[in-house]
Amino acid sequence: MDEKDWLIIKTLYEKKSISKAAELLYISQPALTYRIQNIEKQFGAQMVSRGKKGVEFTPQGESMVEYAEKMLLELRKTKEMVQNMNDQVRGTLRLGVSSNFARYRLPILLKQFLEIYPEIEIHVKTGWSSEVVNFLYRDEVHIGIVRGENNWHEQIHLLYEEPLCIASTNPIHLQDLPNLPRINYKTDSHLKDSIYKWWQAHYNQPPLITMEVDRIDTCVELVKHGMGYAIIPGIILSDRDSLHTINLHSSDNKPILRKTWMINRDITLELSVVKAFVDFIKKESCHVLGDASEHPIE
Repeated sequence: MDEKDWLIIKTLYEKKSISKAAELLYISQPALTYRIQNIEKQFGAQMVSRGKKGVEFTPQGESMVEYAEKMLLELRKTKEMVQNMNDQVRGTLRLGVSSNFARYRLPILLKQFLEIYPEIEIHVKTGWSSEVVNFLYRDEVHIGIVRGENNWHEQIHLLYEEPLCIASTNPIHLQDLPNLPRINYKTDSHLKDSIYKWWQAHYNQPPLITMEVDRIDTCVELVKHGMGYAIIPGIILSDRDSLHTINLHSSDNKPILRKTWMINRDITLELSVVKAFVDFIKKESCHVLGDASEHPIE
């Protein structure tokens, strides 16, 4: 078996479909079927069967998948280590990034970073911050950028802080909030908890939630069209939104802030591409990430 065989096993396991796997691997279905049959001959066991729901892996096939994923990971690590043995900063940098940060902050960072290091190829995976942490644990990415509190115990850098705020089209008074329509959105548990605790500390009745949406940018658009107010992190807003905002404060009048962190394993700093990106972010965070509503941290 070689790298192509490992990739075939992994892709087929993920897609559970001969046609979808063949399309993703840029080979014909007959060619893929032939390779699968050869793999099964090498192991002397049936790897897959075709069921009503598509391709199903046998117990032996599950073991082959585990082997293939392990071999692909070790091969990738070896390639990266070899690429980083010279003085040039080149190779592949794998980033796991919180979805909101990826949309509102990451593009300008990557553009400036690649202007300095054009030989680096960047792969990005986005998701909830909890998913990004899991990417790191599974060695799927070199660096994670996550939001909210976390329990990461290796390399961690606080990039910046931003306020949580109430956003609305027209000025509103805090005492009127329980009777005004609020728009909710799906978010991570830490942000939900921060908003909930603030509300509980200030009001003795629940909010008047009139809409619930799956994306925070949809929520902002509804707010901009006067459908209600929302409690959102400052990263989402720009001057172009022309919304009225009130920053949240705790009962002891301290601002309630949303933090953004860069995290990675200690050992990955041995890779020149990782060290270059970490140094770049730490150097640039003050004037690239910060604005009047944020508090940059070096």
